[in-house]
Amino acid sequence: MKDSEFVARYGGIYEHSAWVAEETAGDAMANEDLEQIAVIMAECVDNASTERQLALIRAHPDLAGKAQLAGELTQDSTTEQSKAGLDQCSADEYAQFQTLNDRYHEKFGFPFVMAVRASTRAEILTAFAARLENDATTEFETALQEIHKIARLRLHAMEASE
Repeated sequence: MKDSEFVARYGGIYEHSAWVAEETAGDAMANEDLEQIAVIMAECVDNASTERQLALIRAHPDLAGKAQLAGELTQDSTTEQSKAGLDQCSADEYAQFQTLNDRYHEKFGFPFVMAVRASTRAEILTAFAARLENDATTEFETALQEIHKIARLRLHAMEASE
């Protein structure tokens, strides 16, 4: 596999951040084990500058947000939010998500990120409220860990669909 083929295949694993696949292609292509590819990609993100990490976090959409309603999510994000039932929010749940999204952005300057594929709306709302109590450093690190979980889930979903 060529670098360009690797990037074409894995460039979307990290939301709107093909740079992760671009920078890991050489090392990751030597592995056929998806877990090892996930580790290599996660290390790339963990070793990136704070500015690049922040851009990665900010590349994620709000949960049950305006992008979802407008149909502007990536296919992966659409699938993940749908599996969590976020496309079926009641008016009250939607209002709760909007309030929490606004408070979270105001406090941290980036969107709330959570690997939601196996969560319920109630679990997400509970986690959202709890994480609003974190300090900025803790929440930045938590967001990156959640992004790594999302990447692993996406890798495994790719394998399962083949």
